[in-house]
Amino acid sequence: MRTTANGSETSSRNGAINGQASWPAQLFLFARNFVKHPTMIGWMFPSSQFVVEEVLKQIDWANTRTIVEYGPGLGTFTRPILERMRPDATLVAFETNDEFYGYLTRSLNDPRLRLLHGSATGINAVLQDLRLPPADCVISGIPFKTLREELRREVVRETYSALRPQGQFLVYQLSGAVRPYLERVFGRVERDFELLNILPARLYYCAR
Repeated sequence: MRTTANGSETSSRNGAINGQASWPAQLFLFARNFVKHPTMIGWMFPSSQFVVEEVLKQIDWANTRTIVEYGPGLGTFTRPILERMRPDATLVAFETNDEFYGYLTRSLNDPRLRLLHGSATGINAVLQDLRLPPADCVISGIPFKTLREELRREVVRETYSALRPQGQFLVYQLSGAVRPYLERVFGRVERDFELLNILPARLYYCAR
């Protein structure tokens, strides 16, 4: 669990301090890891800012204090989340990729961020260990299409139990593989598309 960073730093809203590699360097790092771990990464490019905006506008930021992110990658969602979060909110981010975890550790320094090198299936134990209440919102970009069947079921079940009543699960994907699992556990699932992405993104919104 790391919340410190080294290297170049620039201040942003709510006290976040970010030190990012250049955009070409980020693309190279992302694409290189896709080649090395295609089933873990899912696609060779990060999500577009259009996808980020569509997903994050679903959140009532004024009343959201505990946010969880699965698969932050290079922080495409993480940085905008930190910019929008309340000063007293907490973001818990689960990243399993070694290089992405190292990059985020070096490039993000915000006391509201709890970055963990581990699986999303540990969400309930982590929230308990951190003495945090049930999540107001969980955001996921992990590629369900490449997950094992039992892992798909476990991630969705654990997420449901980690959310407060009416808490949101917001999912962005390049395939529809996650949909039946969401419908089985959450019931009603709202669907949307974002065409302004390298491969159109499928967006799924559901609440406990």
